[in-house]
Amino acid sequence: MKRQLVLVISLVCGLIAALLTRTYLTVKENEIRAEKELLKKKYGTIEVLAFARDVPSGAVLSAADLGKKTVPAIGMRGQALTKDDLNIVIGRKTVIGHKELDVLFWSDIEGGNPHDKGLSADVKRQMRAMSINVNGAASVSGMVKPNDHVDVIGTFNFPDDEGKIKRGDPVTCTILQNVLVLATGRDTAKTQSREFGAAGGSGYSTVTLEVTPREAEMLAFAEQIKGRLVLTLRNRNDTSSEKELPQVDYLKIRQEMEELNLKRQQKLGGR
Repeated sequence: MKRQLVLVISLVCGLIAALLTRTYLTVKENEIRAEKELLKKKYGTIEVLAFARDVPSGAVLSAADLGKKTVPAIGMRGQALTKDDLNIVIGRKTVIGHKELDVLFWSDIEGGNPHDKGLSADVKRQMRAMSINVNGAASVSGMVKPNDHVDVIGTFNFPDDEGKIKRGDPVTCTILQNVLVLATGRDTAKTQSREFGAAGGSGYSTVTLEVTPREAEMLAFAEQIKGRLVLTLRNRNDTSSEKELPQVDYLKIRQEMEELNLKRQQKLGGR
């Protein structure tokens, strides 16, 4: 009788845990869906070409390989291919492999966009191209490429009330999120596509970002005060943004590292 009771309790606990996990995942899915809807309302949508099936690297594209997909327009205009580009891209080779439903970008095609001329053609109206200094680690070991999207994180020593820099109290914060990479070193999406397979590609010390005039001022100031800038690479289809990200210092790490690790393990367990 006691064993049966323990078994029943275990089953009930398991069901409750499963229900709570499902509820948590549903809440997160709703949050992601709501975030996408906000992006659609704010920036509008665009119909782009997407892969209709898995396509390996070096594949010659046919009409059967491509379909259409509606996505938020942010970061897509001028970068992703549309239905008007279908006839141009048929018969050309892919630079890397893709999964079904992946958006097709000009950087995915050997030779890039045949209509582009120079970097200025890649910069959208009312935006600016700005280069920042990075080393290998700051650019994800040199794996950041043109047309990638990144977040920019800065670490600074802020001055005290008297204007003196306190070298022992650095603070880290996310400056910009979801920023388009226009070039790495002197390589743009067009030049990298044409020279795919050639030597080099990861040996650069600058990354050129597409930013607004105000964002350019912030980055310029961050470098002027000798802040260290680091890029974090995003999934190419991830347009989400984190709200109210805190400034991080030593005390913040001590206070929150246990909670952050616990949340990470819970997230991994929910995959």
